[in-house]
Amino acid sequence: MNCNQQQHLIINAKKSGLDKFVKQSVPLRFGKYSEIKTSDFEFCFNLNGEIKSIRGIKPDWPHPAEHFKRTTGNDWIYYTVGDKSSDDGIISWMGEYYLPCLPYSSNPVWEINYFSNPTVMSALAEWSQLFADLYMADSNGSYPHAKDLIKRILVANDDQMLYERSQQLDKIIGGKVTVLPPDTRHVDYDVIPLTIADGCLYHCKFCCVKTKQKFQVRSKENIYEQLRNLKNHFGDDLVNYHALFLANHDALAAGDNLICFAAEEAYQAFGFRQRMDQKPFLYLFGSVGSFLEAGLPLFDHLNRLPFYAYVNIGFESIDSETLSLIGKPITPAQVQEAFGKMLEINATFEQIEVTGNFVAGDNLPSRHEGSLTDLLKHADSKKQSKGAVYISPLKDSPRKRELLPRFFKIKEESRLPVFVYLIQRL
Repeated sequence: MNCNQQQHLIINAKKSGLDKFVKQSVPLRFGKYSEIKTSDFEFCFNLNGEIKSIRGIKPDWPHPAEHFKRTTGNDWIYYTVGDKSSDDGIISWMGEYYLPCLPYSSNPVWEINYFSNPTVMSALAEWSQLFADLYMADSNGSYPHAKDLIKRILVANDDQMLYERSQQLDKIIGGKVTVLPPDTRHVDYDVIPLTIADGCLYHCKFCCVKTKQKFQVRSKENIYEQLRNLKNHFGDDLVNYHALFLANHDALAAGDNLICFAAEEAYQAFGFRQRMDQKPFLYLFGSVGSFLEAGLPLFDHLNRLPFYAYVNIGFESIDSETLSLIGKPITPAQVQEAFGKMLEINATFEQIEVTGNFVAGDNLPSRHEGSLTDLLKHADSKKQSKGAVYISPLKDSPRKRELLPRFFKIKEESRLPVFVYLIQRL
C-alpha cells in the first residue's frame, strides 16, 4: 500500500476490499481500487483510474453509509439510507440497506431530493477541485510514490472522455441497456453486458423501456466480437467484475444453445472465477412466453454452468382486465402456469433462481392487487428463500409513496420474498 500525506491529500494507490459480495449496513468495498482522501471527502477510483465513488467524512455529512456512485453508463447516483419507513427500514422493501436516487426519470416509490442539500452537492464540486489539485501535483512532482495513479486519473477522468467511454460501451454491445434485472442489486448493479438478442416478443403498452425492434438473436460471430471489444473496454478493471448480464429484454427467448454458448465464452474471456464460496452471477430477462417454451434441458444446462443464474420473468398481473389495460398480450392462465413453473425450477435446480415482476399503480383495476395477494399467499414453494417477487410501480403512477402500505400488505401475506423493483439502467 502506498500511503503519502502532503498538504491536504492522503493517497492510497492500492487498496483491497472484500473478495465476495455481502450485504452490510456499513459501506464495504468490493475488489481492488485506489483511494484519495481530503479533509472532507473520500474518493475511490477503479483500476483504470476512473472515479467510482465519493463519500463525505465530516460530521455534517448526512450518514456515514451515504455516498455518490458513478456507474458504467456515466450516471452519478446518490445512495441514501433513507428514513425509518418500517421496522427494518429500506431493506424491508428494497432488499438492500440503501436506496439509489437516480438522476433520470424512473419509477421510484420514494423520492429524496438530495439536490437541495448543499453538503451533499458539494461532493461533486470537491471532485472538480481534486482533479485540479491532481493536475498541479502532476506538474510539480508532488506525491512521487503515487505519480502513476495521478497520471491515470488525469487521463481517464476528463468529462468528455468519461462520456465517450459510456458511448463506446453502447456501440460495442449495439445499443443502450435501458433496464437491468432487479436481481442485479445483489452485485450493486455492476455487471458486464453482453447482448445476445435484440427487441422483445410483446412490446407492451405500459413498458417505459420498450424497444420498437422485432426480436432477433445475435450471431455467434457478433458475440465473439463483443467479447473481444468488451475485454479491451473494461481493461485492468475487469478483475473487479463478478457478474454477467445477457442482454437485452428477452434473452431467454434466444434459446439454450446461444445462452449457454455466450455464458461459457464470457466466463473464459473475462476470467470469471469462484470467489471464496461465491460463484460469479449470470443475469437475464425472460418473458412468460419464452419461459413456458423453455424445456428442462435448457435449465439443466444452465444449472451446470460455472455461474449462479438469475432469470427474471415479467408476469405483471394475473388479472385479465389488468393485462388488457397494460397491453400485455398473455392470459391469466399463462401467468398461472409460468408462476407454477418458476416454483418448480427453483425447487429443482440449485444454481438457478427464477424471479418475477408484477406491476403496481393507483389506476389499475381493483382485482389486480387482490389476485396477486391470493397468488402469493397460496404459493406452494418448497424453498421460500428463493424466487423473489418484485413489485414495480408504473412509471406514471401518482402517489407512489402511498403504494408502500399496500406493498407491505402484499409482502405480509406472501410465502415468497417480496421487494420493490426500481427501474435502473446500466
